[in-house]
Amino acid sequence: MSTPGNSTPARVALVTGGSGGIGREVSRRLAADGMSVLVHYAGNPLTADEVVKTIADDGGDASSFGADVSDELQVGELFDTLEERYGGVDVVVHTAGIMLLSPLADFDLEDLDRMHRVNIRGTFVVNQQAARRLRRGGAIVNFSSSVVKLAFEGYTGYAATKAAVDAMTLILARELRGRDITVNAVAPGPTATPLFLQGKDQDTIDRLAKLPPLQRLGVPTDVAEAVSFLAGPARWVNGQILYVNGGVI
Repeated sequence: MSTPGNSTPARVALVTGGSGGIGREVSRRLAADGMSVLVHYAGNPLTADEVVKTIADDGGDASSFGADVSDELQVGELFDTLEERYGGVDVVVHTAGIMLLSPLADFDLEDLDRMHRVNIRGTFVVNQQAARRLRRGGAIVNFSSSVVKLAFEGYTGYAATKAAVDAMTLILARELRGRDITVNAVAPGPTATPLFLQGKDQDTIDRLAKLPPLQRLGVPTDVAEAVSFLAGPARWVNGQILYVNGGVI
């Protein structure tokens, strides 16, 4: 497939968690940048199809596919489908993840194991397939979190999984030496998504909104802009954790 007025084939992007709050905006932004986008979802195909329709209505090219990111067989099928539909893959943005909160002393270890499987194993499995299949000039963009450094109480388990994402990102960037593939992560701060807002009262939300010098919560489009930069023109940014948080840290 070629972009309008250009004989160069469109780049192809996979966005895991592409039907979620931030993933939705990342999918739309990469499609607006001229990429063909496969919108991954974990459980709800209708939400993913809504994203695909929105992209199509805006003149972009997208389709959807469901998989458990922690299951290597399903992720292998996800990448097989991507290659069958579009001929290859250039960009993998891994937004899929879950956030379960509790003080360490009270944390349910089954919840910890579940979050470990999705956030750590899921990132590992998706990055493994990306490392094997990305074309030269490609980009991997993982999702960390500013809470790794902010160290909010109650976030111990979640922050630990995102610190693992940081480590994977930095090391994989070096392991892909000579491939012309960048590997970075974005680390959003407080961002107004259903995942973040769930369970928080208005006073807590207002307090968090005052933390950045810009005096507001982030929105998904703020994060999508950073992903667009790392997935496209930022060819000399590699092995970095980009904090997208309005200046909290």
